[in-house]
Amino acid sequence: MKVVKKQRNSINCIICGMDNNLGVKAPFYEMEDGSVYTIFRFKPEHQSYPGRVHGGLITAMLDELAGRVLWVVEPETYAVTTSLEVRFRKPVPYDVELKGVGVLTKNTSRAFEADGKIYNMEGELLASAVMKYMKLPKDVITGDSDMDDEMIYDIQDGVTEIN
Repeated sequence: MKVVKKQRNSINCIICGMDNNLGVKAPFYEMEDGSVYTIFRFKPEHQSYPGRVHGGLITAMLDELAGRVLWVVEPETYAVTTSLEVRFRKPVPYDVELKGVGVLTKNTSRAFEADGKIYNMEGELLASAVMKYMKLPKDVITGDSDMDDEMIYDIQDGVTEIN
């Protein structure tokens, strides 16, 4: 599927922060069908049981995928998670390439809902979530901080298609 746009990465986010030494440093791509994709690797530092990623980091990735999908249709809108339901289907390994997908399922003026999924590269579904978000003004979420000062990395990597 064709990549339409690459989204920015932040400084410190555990999922997309480029300066976070323990972070995943995941890139996020807006796709031609309106979804958001990422190809990423969890690190050994993200371990729960040996060989498996901690459920909290899996949930954080699913939340990031679902939250970022709003920016495809409303790039200046910010939101906070109000609920999420996660299903852990198979162990999620670290040190292997994985694929994540976020899809917008409902969007109103005050809230939105989205699905997030993590797959291995063979296409097996490893984890999924259904999430709800409330849209809020940027300053209510960030306080005195400016998101433009956090989301500074516009790293163009030449990815034009993801299967």
